[in-house]
Amino acid sequence: MDRIMAIDYGTKRVGLAVTDPNRIIATALTTVHPDKAIDFIRSYISTESVSCFVIGEPRQMDYSPSEITAHIEQFIKKLKKAFPEIKIERIDERFSSKIATTALRESGLKKKDRQRKDLIDQASAVILLQSWMENNK
Repeated sequence: MDRIMAIDYGTKRVGLAVTDPNRIIATALTTVHPDKAIDFIRSYISTESVSCFVIGEPRQMDYSPSEITAHIEQFIKKLKKAFPEIKIERIDERFSSKIATTALRESGLKKKDRQRKDLIDQASAVILLQSWMENNK
């Protein structure tokens, strides 16, 4: 089976997570700068088969688009152009960063490590992917 890749897009960092080939477990992959995300994904896909990108869809509490939505839409256009054969699905990400921060705190990491934004972005991508996997069993 092909892997699924989750993308937690931000204007400063992009958190990435992937499933195992059997789509049982979601694992943090890395965090990259937005300008390097497409190249990193291209490199990853050259060695691993990915059939779907899961991208967070940020919404306000009233379900209106958040301020980063336009940036994410631009990134999705680049992603579609670079990988037209790979399906893209969106998933609500309103609480993913908060859940990620809580999960990191509960994991026993030192405070200094829990405050690392790159770890939070990776954990957010894992949470997005786990949520997608639960909804698509």
